[in-house]
Formats: sequence, C-alpha cells, structure tokens
Amino acid sequence: MQELDPLLRDKVRSLGYSLGETIADDCGDEIFKLIEQIRNQSKRAHNGSDDDKAALITLLKGLKDNELVPVARGFSQFLNLANIAEQQHSLSWRRQDADSDSVDFILDDVFSAILKQLKGTQLNNELCNLDVELVLTAHPTEIIRRTLIQKYDEIVEVLQVLDDIRDNHPKRNEYHQQLNNLIAEIWRSDEIRQQRPTAVDEAKWGFAVIENSLWQAIPKLMRELDEKLVAKGEKSLELDVCPIHFASWMGGDRDGNPNVTANVTGEVLYLARWMAADLYLRDLNELSTQLSMVQASDELKAFVGESNEPYRECLNQLKQKLKQTKVWAGESARLKSHSSLPHIDDIDTLFKPLSLCYKSLCETGMSGIANRDLLDVIRRMACFGLTLTRLDIRQESNRHSQVIAELCDFYQLGDYLSWDENKKQQFLLKELASKRPLLPKQAANCSLTKAQYEITEDVFWKPSDDCNEVLKTMQVIAEQGGQGIANYIISMASEPSDILSVALLLKASGVERRLPIVPLFETLDDLQFAAQRMDNLFSLPWYKDYCGLNQQVMIGYSDSAKDAGNMAAAWAQYKTQEELVSCALNHGIELTLFHGRGGTVGRGGGPAQRAILAQPPGSVKGRLRVTEQGEMIRFKFGFPSVALRSLKIYLAAVLEATLLPPKAPEDDWRKLMESMAQSSVLSYRKLVREDKDFVPYFRSATPEQELGKLALGSRPARRKASGGIESLRAIPWIFAWMQIRLMVPAWLGADQALAEVTGGASKLEGSESSNLVQGDNEKTKLLKTMYQEWPFFATYIDMLDMIVGKTDVDIAAYYDQQLVTDELRPIGEQLRQRLSEIGQSLSLIKPNLGEGSQTLAQSQTMQVRGTYTDPLHYLQAELLQRARTENHAKEVERALMVTMTGIAAGMRNTG
Repeated sequence: MQELDPLLRDKVRSLGYSLGETIADDCGDEIFKLIEQIRNQSKRAHNGSDDDKAALITLLKGLKDNELVPVARGFSQFLNLANIAEQQHSLSWRRQDADSDSVDFILDDVFSAILKQLKGTQLNNELCNLDVELVLTAHPTEIIRRTLIQKYDEIVEVLQVLDDIRDNHPKRNEYHQQLNNLIAEIWRSDEIRQQRPTAVDEAKWGFAVIENSLWQAIPKLMRELDEKLVAKGEKSLELDVCPIHFASWMGGDRDGNPNVTANVTGEVLYLARWMAADLYLRDLNELSTQLSMVQASDELKAFVGESNEPYRECLNQLKQKLKQTKVWAGESARLKSHSSLPHIDDIDTLFKPLSLCYKSLCETGMSGIANRDLLDVIRRMACFGLTLTRLDIRQESNRHSQVIAELCDFYQLGDYLSWDENKKQQFLLKELASKRPLLPKQAANCSLTKAQYEITEDVFWKPSDDCNEVLKTMQVIAEQGGQGIANYIISMASEPSDILSVALLLKASGVERRLPIVPLFETLDDLQFAAQRMDNLFSLPWYKDYCGLNQQVMIGYSDSAKDAGNMAAAWAQYKTQEELVSCALNHGIELTLFHGRGGTVGRGGGPAQRAILAQPPGSVKGRLRVTEQGEMIRFKFGFPSVALRSLKIYLAAVLEATLLPPKAPEDDWRKLMESMAQSSVLSYRKLVREDKDFVPYFRSATPEQELGKLALGSRPARRKASGGIESLRAIPWIFAWMQIRLMVPAWLGADQALAEVTGGASKLEGSESSNLVQGDNEKTKLLKTMYQEWPFFATYIDMLDMIVGKTDVDIAAYYDQQLVTDELRPIGEQLRQRLSEIGQSLSLIKPNLGEGSQTLAQSQTMQVRGTYTDPLHYLQAELLQRARTENHAKEVERALMVTMTGIAAGMRNTG
C-alpha cells in the first residue's frame, strides 16, 4: 500500500487539526475527546481484528442522544475537508502525481497523433467542425449545501495561496488563521438543507458555475487552442468559432417534476438573459478602461460617428443597450411574461461592433491589445451567446398524447388513445399540413391555471390542468422565439406519433421555429427498438423536411441500467448507437447522439475521455452532447483551472474519436458480449424483479425510505407516490446501495455472466461453469484479448473493478445484522457472496486489479477515509434501527441525515 503523498497528508492533517479545535471550542472537550476516542478505535479496527471492530461498534452503540449529532458531524466534516484537500492538491503545481501533466498536454498529444497518422489534416478546419455541448442538469446528486460549497471553495483558494508562498512568508500565519475561520464558519452552519431548492434556485446555481468558473475557462481554452494551431503552422480560429457550448435542464426538465412549470421555465429563461447581460456589462466596463486609444480604422469611425475615443464610444453604445436589456429581462422575469421594453435580441448586436473594434486595432498596429481582454470577451460571446446556456425542455410522451386526446374528444373525432399507430400518424400529419388552427383562441379573461379556449361566444374548451400546463409551456417557447431553447426532449418516446404530436402542439401554439425534437430511449426494450422507430420516423417525408436532415437522439443510461443491470444496459447502448448511426446514414441524416450519463458507474458515469473513446466507431463524428449532473458539475467545473482541464479532455477525446476512431469489435467479441449480456440481464431480473423478498430486503437494509427526508433537489425521489423499484428514480436507487457499500446496481448480473465464462464462481445458482478450471478456457483468453484491444470492454471492466474496490461486504453484513429480519437475510447473504466472487472473475481478465481506475491522489485519500467512513456506517445502521421505532429522539433523525451526507462525501458519489 502506497504512503499518502507528504504534501497531501500535511494538508489533511492541518485541516483535521483545525476542525478538532473548532469542535472542542463549540461542543466542549468531552465531545472532542469522545470523537478522538472513536477515531482512534476506528483506526485500529479498520485493518485490525474482529475484537477491535466489536469495540468500535460498542462505543457507537453507547452514544447518548445528545452525542449523536456532533459525532456524526465531526466525521462527516472531516471527509468533506479531505475531499477539499485532494481537489486542491490535484490543482497545485507541487503535486506529486506521476500523471499530473497528462491532461496539460492532452491536446498536444492528440494533435501530434492526428498529424502523424492523417497527413495533411488541417486542425483548424477540424476544430471549426467540432460541436461539443455539455448539458448541466439539476439532478439531485449534489448533497452538499451551496452555502457550504462556497466556503469549501474559499478553503481551496487559501490552500492554493499557501502552496504558492514560501514557508517564511510574513502572511503565512494570517492565511492559516483564515483557514481556521472558514472551518469554524462551516462547523457552525447547518449542513442539512431545511428546504428543498426550487427549480429557479437550481438554475441560479447553474448560472453561478458559469460566472465563477466557465466564464474564465472558455477564453483560456480558446487562447490555448490558438497558440497550439499557430505552433503547428496554422492560423488562429475565426472570432465566431467555439467548438464547445453549454446547455441546461435546470428549469426546463419537467419529466416527473411537477415543480417545473411553464412559469418557472419562463422565469429561468429571463434570468439567463439578465445574467448574460450583467456579465457582458462587467466585461465592457473593464474594456472601457483599456481601450482609450484614439487611432482607429475608417470603418470603425464611420460606425461610431464623431468621437475622439472611438473604441470607448463603441463600448458606451453597447453598454447602454446591455443596461436596457437587464431592465427588460428583470421586468419580464417579474411579470413572467415578455416585456415590451427595448432590449438586445441578437448576439450580433454585440458581436459585430466588438469584432469591428478588434479588426480596427489589428489594422492600426495594435494587435497585441486586440488579442488580450477584447478577444476574450468576443470568445465568450461565441460560446455563451445571449442566454449563457440553451435550455432543453423535457416532458414525458404521455403528456402530449393526453392533450391531443382531449382535443379529439372535444371535437368529437374519436378516442385518440385507442387508435393504432397508423391512424394516429395520419391524423397528426393531416393536422400538421392544415392551415386551420388546431387550438381555438384563448379566452381573454382566462387565468394561467384555469385556461379556457373560446370556440364561439358561448362554447369553450376547458383543458385539464395537466394539459393546460403542457400548452402553457408551448406558449413560453413561442414567446421566446429563437432565443434560449435548444431542444424539446420526449422521454418514453416509443413511436413516430410521439414526435409528431409535439410538432403539432408546437405549431398550434405559434412556435414558428422548427425546434429540434429529441426522442429519449431509456429502457432495454426502448434501446433495442430505437433504430427501427427512427427508421419509421425518417421514412415520413414531412418529418424529414421538418428536421432539416439533422437529428439528435438521446440515450438514457440511468434507467436502462436500473431496468436491466449495468452490463446488459452498457452493451445495449453500444449496439443501439451502431444501429442509429447506420439508420441515419441510410436516410442521409446528420446524427448527434446525446448521452444521458450520470456521475456513478451504475448510471453510466466514469472518466469522460475513456467513455468517449469507448464509443462505437463512427458514432461521434465531431458532434457530442452529454449531461453533467449534480456533484460532478462541481468536481469538473467548480474552479476555472479544473474546468479548463475538463474542457480540454472533452475536446481532445471528441477530436480523437472522430479522426482516429477505435476499430470495430471482432465478431467473436460481439458474440461473447451478447451472450454475457443475455446472461446478466436474466440474472439481474431474476433477483430484482422476480424474487418477492428483494424489495422488502432493499427497503430494510438500506436508508432508501429515509432518503426522502433529505432536501436534495426540486424533483421528488419517486415518479409515483407508491410502487416498487420501477417507480423509484435511478438516483436514490444508486444512493441507497452506496450508503451500505454494496453498490449492487453497478455489478449485479455481470457477476453471473463473467463467472459463466471464466469459471470463477461455480457456487452461483444456475452456473454452468462448475467443471471449468479457473482461467483455463478459450473464452477466458478471449476476454483478456477483448480487455487489451477493445476500448469499450476495457472501460467497462475498469469501471467494474473501481466500483467493486469501493464495496465492503463486512459493513453491508452489519446493516443486515442490525436491520433485516431473519426471513430476508438470505438475500443479503447471496448478494455478498456474489460480490465476493466477482473479484475472481475480474482477476482472470485484468492483471492488476485496482489500477487505472482512479488517480494516485484519490487512491491515497481512500486509505485515509476508511477511518472516518467506517464509524459513519456503523452509526448509521444504529440510527436507522432507532429511527424505525415509534419513540425516538429528534436527534436521531438529524444525525441520520448527517451520516448520509458524510458517507456520500467519503465515497465521492451520491447518485
């Protein structure tokens, strides 16, 4: 086991010491000594004997009610501080990670590989053709309060300063005191949200990520690209080029979230306009202090009119328009309606004058000035536009069908929902071609909640509340025109009529733009039939004209994994992409695949570079759309330097996957993968769906039901108030298993499939491998070849290895011992047995288990975290037992919530 890097160790110790002093000061020496006693006992128990572990458990079981919360908080906050130290250490120029420079030079490496293998490639052209869009979502996987995140960020900044100054610097003690003060502020703050954030709150947080990080990172990225192009003998990128953009679901994703209404969407769109205008106004104020020059081109002079300072005059004119836009956006957000006040409605209103200033400076011998802050502002405009992000609207397909059904019922056209697909298509296409309005005019006196549509003076159509909400959303889209809306995404899309119904409702609501409509395929069945359904859709001449030969298709990772298990889902996603690429090619369609990945392996997560390079050859083609969710937004984009590295990884990976794609898998690889996928889904569903004891076990052994008390986000934890696993969202499904260290969604099913091939686990029920010698068969050798030569399979195995490394069967067994009845315990015993045996299969495929799945700093700090996560697990099991009795102290539930946040911090994942 490698020693913790000395610099990182010192940072962790320093933060931990300061936390201890704060606890002693706030709670008294007795509580501090108790926490220290538990910590020291945990250190002995972590790698010690059963007696040491029993002593730790006895200590935790004996905690009094008034001791529960401070003990839980002490261990939880240490884990948060350890994460901060790790994150900052990875940024520090003094870091010792052997791979620390790999990201810094990733673009150079990819550029060199492309030029070496593809002679004559123009990198400038390839970068101009890239279209990478990162979609920030409000999925509730960020468990830390944003109030505390801001303080953690300040700690990172102070640690960075301490790294950069000498040991005898006169202000070193002052910075250490600042750290102590920040930790004291954190300890004396409530780490548990008392209220769920609203959808508007979530959107504001997304804007803050742009303001505090991406706003700085984008111009740095573009400057670096220009420098590398010039070094390769090529010209810089054009001013209006930015190969990477941002979109958002915050305020637009209403699928299963009744809190995202049409009013919320409208407010978020106007707030985005206000924020963009404010950021640009700040930039132009800074530019005004710089661009005091009097020399200018005739073109610029003619544009601004008589002025001794033409650049400042140009900026002043733009600043006035931005101020007007802020007033307009603020008024529109307040009214939740489009204000008639003057405002900027086209990015060229800003972009063209600034480009003119840039051109003038270059023509008058001041290119050095032009290529500083002015160029940075222009680059931001090319990336962020007038809205910072483009908003996706997402809604479930049934909601649109219901609107059409209510209209058909009102007009006495029949029961739309009972029609077959062919009849639905005929009706929808006829209405799309009709010049007659589908919707009657809205009555002048109707309210937002009690809509009435007037047919005649005496006849009104009154849609249901759900249908009215859909129509109001369509009206918000129409009101926005072409600004701010990226796509309309349909979840649970199963037939072309699902897409046509949205197109019809958009048309009927006055949306003049051909808004891209994106089907989302999520379940295993959806994935298997996705290409066939898109082929049916592309075969409709009307739709082919509507989409303009460009189509996005979204692949859902979370729900497919929950539906079929991770291995079967991963293989289905791979095959679906291949089939969609072929389908689009046959129809002459430019296809962009939108990957709905989560942060965890169980939801399709993992390192971005490897994930992109593991995609089927031909599936990227310079275009990629991918979600960034919850705590992963903070980990990847929380600081400008971190964001810059993440953006470079995405660009390099997309460029490499486009120009140097992996080879297609061999036929025998595909056959073996298909066989394993079928075996895995049968094994997964046999337990999760068919075993009547599984759901009761899940709810007994994990804190799944208690999770609902954590105010993580605006979305409910369940799509429906009642129901089994199928009604539970993917995020709490992952979260609950992570809390007890079983991580079932990431590996269940794969264990059986791999065992049948390798002979590595003959005890599994139904295994056909009992007579095989471990590793001594042709299929095992084939698996080794697949791991060495097929990026998709190698990435999958490495992710499986990484997640298994985070499990702990002993801790999981303790939850069972405390919480599960004798009748249900066989489920837990089976899961732990299967988990223990999957390592045998992995060891036969991958020579060095545990390598390559996380950075050195991460693996080192995981060693430290065990001392702090173990007590939280044992304490959580005790608290769950107490909380499930009728008479328990109020401190029990609060301490339970704290253990959830602490374990999530220790695992670096929520859901």
